[in-house]
Amino acid sequence: MRAAVVVFPGSNCDRDMVEALRQSGADVAKVWHKDADLPQGLDLVAIPGGFSFGDYLRCGAIAAQSPICRAVVDHAHRGGYVLGVCNGFQVLSETGLVPGALMRNSGLKFLCKTVGLTVETQGSAFTAAYSQGSEIQVPIAHHDGNYYATEDELKALDGEDRVAFRYSDNPNGSMSSIAGVLSANRRVLGMMPHPERAMDAQMGSADGQALFRALVGQTTQA
Repeated sequence: MRAAVVVFPGSNCDRDMVEALRQSGADVAKVWHKDADLPQGLDLVAIPGGFSFGDYLRCGAIAAQSPICRAVVDHAHRGGYVLGVCNGFQVLSETGLVPGALMRNSGLKFLCKTVGLTVETQGSAFTAAYSQGSEIQVPIAHHDGNYYATEDELKALDGEDRVAFRYSDNPNGSMSSIAGVLSANRRVLGMMPHPERAMDAQMGSADGQALFRALVGQTTQA
């Protein structure tokens, strides 16, 4: 499985993402935001967490206009896999690859802690190794993770089984406690919690391993 991790000015979780993918068996390259093209033969593009462009204007808004994001959108439209975590989720929402928007946390404070997530579906390459309804422990670290979507978007997400994860104890005010959503073709996942930081029990949780191993395994077989 070949993967690329996109790096923007202000990214700070790119190394964590690279290591999580490599630990799971992927061949990983880093791609700079000014590159116009992705490497050939990619299965997955990952957009990591951080504060791209200092979160100026709106979180993820400037990064979404970078040359590489046009290539990421094309990759997704061809059926390629895309994973956006935290700031990566914000970037994906700005590109329109996933619905909704990420707003300021309801408590107006930066949150950095491990939270419980309920796995809402097994019906994606990202969640296939989890049991539906199970609870996993994954860290969050964000100031703008309050998920917002219109009523029609929420109905579509629920009706099409496209909510990947919900917060067990909604920490940031997200609508319907949504922590992660899938695209219509189920090959793009945006989520605020950091599975790449939950790869070793010594760091507090190894519950992120299943996401990466399932994803790498399915794309390798494909």
